[in-house]
Amino acid sequence: MKHLLNLLAAVALLIWGTHLVRTGILRVFGANLRQLIAHSVSSRFTAVLSGIGVTAVVQSSTATALIVSSFVGQGLVGLPAALAVMLGADVGTSVMAVVFSMDLSWLSPLFIFVGVVLFISRKDTAVGRVGRVLIGLGLMLLALRLITESTTVLTQSPTVRTLLGALTSDLLLEIFTGAVLAIVAYSSLATVLLTAALAGSGGIPADVALGLVLGANLGSGVLAVLTTMKANVQTRQVPLGNLFFKIIGVIIMTPLTGLWLQHVRPYVPETAALVVLFHLAFNVVVGIVCIGLTGTVARTVQRLLPTEKTQAAAGTRPQHLDPSALATPSLAISCAAREALHQADVVESMLLGLQKVIQTDDLQLAEDLRKLDDEVDGLYSAIKYYMTKISREALDEREGRRWADIISFTINMEQIGDIIERVLIDIEDKKIKKGRQFSEAGMEEINELHARLIDNLRLAMSVFLNGSVRDAQKLLEEKARFRDLEHAYSATHLARLSDNTVPSIETSSLHIDLISELKRINSLLCSVAYPILESAGALAPSRLKTMVDQG
Repeated sequence: MKHLLNLLAAVALLIWGTHLVRTGILRVFGANLRQLIAHSVSSRFTAVLSGIGVTAVVQSSTATALIVSSFVGQGLVGLPAALAVMLGADVGTSVMAVVFSMDLSWLSPLFIFVGVVLFISRKDTAVGRVGRVLIGLGLMLLALRLITESTTVLTQSPTVRTLLGALTSDLLLEIFTGAVLAIVAYSSLATVLLTAALAGSGGIPADVALGLVLGANLGSGVLAVLTTMKANVQTRQVPLGNLFFKIIGVIIMTPLTGLWLQHVRPYVPETAALVVLFHLAFNVVVGIVCIGLTGTVARTVQRLLPTEKTQAAAGTRPQHLDPSALATPSLAISCAAREALHQADVVESMLLGLQKVIQTDDLQLAEDLRKLDDEVDGLYSAIKYYMTKISREALDEREGRRWADIISFTINMEQIGDIIERVLIDIEDKKIKKGRQFSEAGMEEINELHARLIDNLRLAMSVFLNGSVRDAQKLLEEKARFRDLEHAYSATHLARLSDNTVPSIETSSLHIDLISELKRINSLLCSVAYPILESAGALAPSRLKTMVDQG
């Protein structure tokens, strides 16, 4: 029993080490890896190479699948190119299995010691995250050694030998077992390494190990499909296509397991090496056979999972909040930022419609615009909930500021939507239903403020997107101009009242409230500039000086 517990603990340690390495690499190099993939899909060959490189670093084809699926879901990468990346990703993870199968146990204490020092001394920095990766690598190497030792002891038990012998009776059972292990471990790499360690220590026969390897590859494909089940259709297409490749590989390689043992074993006497090389051969064969089938498989997948036709019509639904991207916090931040801009687009539609309601007294349009506020609120709730699921600990300082900026931006957009809704209600009650009109001069003033407001909204969206200090400064300058115009137009309105201008008298309350609300909206828009200028050190002194001068 003791030795069995030791084996289970070693397996758990291997899985945990793999998890530490995967998440650590994504946290440190996630943005760079995404850029590498995005810039390497111009041809199938470069796409395969990028998949090999990225997965060799991340050590998880499932993680690569989630990244590529997110790109497809956002329309940044075509499905055939994404499937080519996945062929390379599977080769990359099998290359890492070969590397880890070597006797690198002497590196384990070094990696763990250096990793702990880096992680504890600089926990919330990139150096600390590199330490986390080193800890994971050390634990993986330590776990492989412990698995070998525990298995060697266990295989001396007659009972264990009998149980393991049951697996030799059915290749389908071995494939099924390997698939289940890969899904439970959330890693085909960990499963293959475990299988190789068990086979190398005599725990299981070589032919059983090959069956488990086939199952581990199939299981990794199923795992990616399960992980993206709640994502949009485009995102789910990549894992499904990759699963087809896995099935093709299993069909091709299953009859060849006997030939592999017969012809390759004389040249590779070590059983563990024989197993991991079979894993590599499996994915290389799949890559060679299927590289020319990416287009065909892509079309098949698109027929099985057609893009939702109603998605374009439902433009106000969340479009970019990809659940699978949460595994890569920096990618999730980008998804949330895109959705925040989507929310701002809806707010812009409300603002543009507001002017038309003022000019045409269209009650139906006013009602439709007020309904859009519900959509703005819904998008705000969706973004906020999505952001709360992003691990703050996984974000560096810059990404942490971006997280806060996105939350602030979406709150402002939600408040602007509420203001527009209140303005529409006032226009309905005080103008349209009572048949009143603004004076010609008053209408010109409202149009001028509205035009500036639209320009400032678009400038605020640009500042939010690119973080330009120059544009942020320009936005604050526009805030001062808008404030001056609001004061001037309030004065001219009072002058018209003194002249007994009838339309001005009838709409006085609405006019004053309207330009005041437009000023509030503009202030919310311009607040986007403050974090940008504060980070650049260009805000506090000048802002304080301006406030004193105006006081």
